[in-house]
Amino acid sequence: MSLPPVVSPEEWETARAELLAAEKAATRARDALAAMRRRQPMVRVTDHVLTGADGPIRLSEAFAGRPQLVVYHFMLHPGSDHVCEGCSMFTDNLGHPDHLHARGVTRILTSPAPIEEIERVRRRMGWTHPWYSAPEFTADMGVGDGFGLSVFLHVPEDRAVYRTYFTTGRGVEALGSNWTFLDLVPYGRQETWEDTPPGRPQSAPYVWWRRHGEYGEQEQNPAVTASGGR
Repeated sequence: MSLPPVVSPEEWETARAELLAAEKAATRARDALAAMRRRQPMVRVTDHVLTGADGPIRLSEAFAGRPQLVVYHFMLHPGSDHVCEGCSMFTDNLGHPDHLHARGVTRILTSPAPIEEIERVRRRMGWTHPWYSAPEFTADMGVGDGFGLSVFLHVPEDRAVYRTYFTTGRGVEALGSNWTFLDLVPYGRQETWEDTPPGRPQSAPYVWWRRHGEYGEQEQNPAVTASGGR
């Protein structure tokens, strides 16, 4: 297996300083993107009905009295036994909501599946995040059979809900700490699309993802498997 070169402490500090300069440039670029995001226009959306474990509520009520709402569109479809591994990994990364609440942000999950099926998955996975059945809302947001994350603003003065942001694919991955941590380690995500030195362990994207508790012993240490086979 290909490993990073071993160098002196002085050489390591020099290399780290070079990388730090690039990371700072990337941070400034992300800050500029965030500034653009805060200046994006918004579009008014229908105040859809969402169905939770305690019954139906309006989208405007899902804000729970706060002005901003983050919605993760979880890929769980009616009658399907498949619980999306990527959506599950993202949901596992969600932290305590108090930190968002302190800044006027509420976070929920929505899916096209009926609430009974959602509740079965929630209990199976041990999640406590607010999760609603919302087939019409999902369709109206253009998510279709996929997944994504939307941001909304509630303006009580005109009793309206506005959509301010949407992302999917790699844009969602950037929000989950598992992927962020993997981008920091020497083997990376170990996926074939990455620019990584020859001889490092790699597999096709997505195929290694599992729901928590479903990884086998070999899957939990892919580098060992790869080193034994190369």
